Amino acid sequence: MLITQYVVLEGNPGDDQQVEPSLERHKETFGHAPELYGSDRGFFSEKNVKSCKQKGVKVVCIPQRGGQKTPTRAKYEKSLDFKKGQRFRAGIEGTISVLFRGRGMKRCLAEGSERFEIWVGAAVLANNLMRIAGLLERSLRKRKQRNGIFRIFFSLTPGGRRVSPSL
Repeated sequence: MLITQYVVLEGNPGDDQQVEPSLERHKETFGHAPELYGSDRGFFSEKNVKSCKQKGVKVVCIPQRGGQKTPTRAKYEKSLDFKKGQRFRAGIEGTISVLFRGRGMKRCLAEGSERFEIWVGAAVLANNLMRIAGLLERSLRKRKQRNGIFRIFFSLTPGGRRVSPSL
């Protein structure tokens, strides 16, 4: 998973205030709303759920925070789409964990908010480059395996002539 946006926030604003801005940034970057919006309970408010739907998000996976769930809401949170969205969110949390453990974000020695933003951006860039390198390596490995199978196929044909495989 590539990180396509990050923001260093001032102070400690509530998560529920970040839904609208994140939807806007996604639309600016990709030209459309995300198909899925997955988050934890801290982002929940009826306003945020409605906002996601109004902006074109097909699957909104923000678990309800507090209060009694209506039967409709309880059923939705047990649906396959909602659970897939929460698994996607768990993957995001895993990516954040990798940034902290494996990409050098455990401790920032830079002073000042501008330097901190640069430090976070460098960690995001490092993560994305490592992910892209991994994808390219996997693709190359698959291509080599596929070519190896074709070489075996060609060498086993009668008379040693090259025949195009019918796959």
